[in-house]
Amino acid sequence: MDIRGKVAIVTGGASGIGAALARRCAAEGARGVMVADVNLERAQRVAQEIGAHALRCDVSREADIQALVAATRERFGQVDIYMSNAGILGRVGGIELEDALWDKMWQVHGMAHVWAARAVVPEMVARGEGYFVVTASAAGLLNIVESAPYGVTKHAAVAFAEWLRIAYGRRGVRVSCLCPQSVATDMTANGAGSAGVNGILTAEQVAGDVVAAMRDERFLVLPHPEVAKYFLAKAQDYDRWLGGMQKLYALHTGGA
Repeated sequence: MDIRGKVAIVTGGASGIGAALARRCAAEGARGVMVADVNLERAQRVAQEIGAHALRCDVSREADIQALVAATRERFGQVDIYMSNAGILGRVGGIELEDALWDKMWQVHGMAHVWAARAVVPEMVARGEGYFVVTASAAGLLNIVESAPYGVTKHAAVAFAEWLRIAYGRRGVRVSCLCPQSVATDMTANGAGSAGVNGILTAEQVAGDVVAAMRDERFLVLPHPEVAKYFLAKAQDYDRWLGGMQKLYALHTGGA
């Protein structure tokens, strides 16, 4: 898909990958860009910079997503591209972490994509064209040793993106799933952890890869190409891969 002339929504658009995606959409000639984020002030700064519009949206609430889509339709008439990018970084830990954190991760990294698709996919199917981008993570393909809820819910994000492509790919809805390792954002301000093993990319580099994938209508967006090799190694010898991840866990968490 060519972004020129299209209307795009970007969640988590106030900073990091989301802000870079919003800027890139504007640079590619989008007819309208809606920058959505829980931090409205920062979202407004990004929107003002690129001549876009901003709206506060908490993607852990379906009502907020419905309101976001409705406001975009009211202003621009339709939604051509939905970049479901908002995410949160959980604390280090695993099964001992409280249910409230697991639930929040599930809402933001799982149900937010479902709710967004529920809001925009029917109109895309009716037009025979639309694009849905899910920002997952390399953790969604490979897992991450520091945070169980992050790795688990990012797996869910990848699975939902796959399902969406399977169910609607022949009905005009294109789907891409972004799975980077470490990116220079607020989430990595205190260190990249195990995700930084192959270096830290800029958000602008990642946004460029997303646009290139959309032009080619590729499903997986892998800004760190090494992830494809790791994913293949995982599939070819799961037990060996798990052994390597156990070593990585010990290195980065101090576990046995």
